[in-house]
Amino acid sequence: MAVEKNQSEAPNGMRSLTRAIAVFEQIQRYEHPRRLSAIAADMGMSSPTTLRILRVLHEAGLVSQTDKSYRLGPAVLPAARVFLENDPLPRVAQPILQQLSQATKLTASLYTRLGDERVLVERVVGETSLGYSLPQGRRLPLTAGAAGRIFLLGADDDELARIAESSRRLQYEAEDFDLEAIKARTPSLESNYAISEDERALGIISIAVAIPARQGLPTEALSLTGPISTIPREALEAKAPELLQAARRLSDLLASSVY
Repeated sequence: MAVEKNQSEAPNGMRSLTRAIAVFEQIQRYEHPRRLSAIAADMGMSSPTTLRILRVLHEAGLVSQTDKSYRLGPAVLPAARVFLENDPLPRVAQPILQQLSQATKLTASLYTRLGDERVLVERVVGETSLGYSLPQGRRLPLTAGAAGRIFLLGADDDELARIAESSRRLQYEAEDFDLEAIKARTPSLESNYAISEDERALGIISIAVAIPARQGLPTEALSLTGPISTIPREALEAKAPELLQAARRLSDLLASSVY
């Protein structure tokens, strides 16, 4: 349940803005249009309050309404186009992902951390189909999948507990998902990669590394993904050095850009 924090302490204008952003973010997580009652329940807000916010978002074109259901609106397209065309991250990453995919025959992906979630920024599909489609911009958890778990590396218990709570609130994890559960998924400090099997999708295995940051913790990650039937764990782990080299190369290119 996406309940806002400390809103009682915020000025009314800022509180309204925070609520509107939270509703807009929640709609981004839906794969299909949702009715007002469902959105209100997910947000932990009353239907009248949620409706007022949806009307504002609708007027701005950020939300569309059809048959009493709501989905993202056309106003998000110009922003997405500008980001994909002008931001150095997807532009610089594209040729590196293509090289990775061609060399490994696997699907190469770039993710960026967005709060307590990650977002698929760019992807080059490998020779073997993964059996599912993952569009750019999809919000995903940090607690599942190699590209999510790599962002947990180095986090202390307080940070991990906060992420676990956030994952429960966003309904990525069950109500009993706690600190011990998230620590079991966190790569060890000695590791420089994360690996997952049958986690977000059955029959799929993935390995991910963080892209070194100029300062602070990494906010981007590279991953290689493929069917377990075509690449066993040992063979995928053997590609970690190649993936790490690509991550360092991307980090250097970003450092030399205006990123």
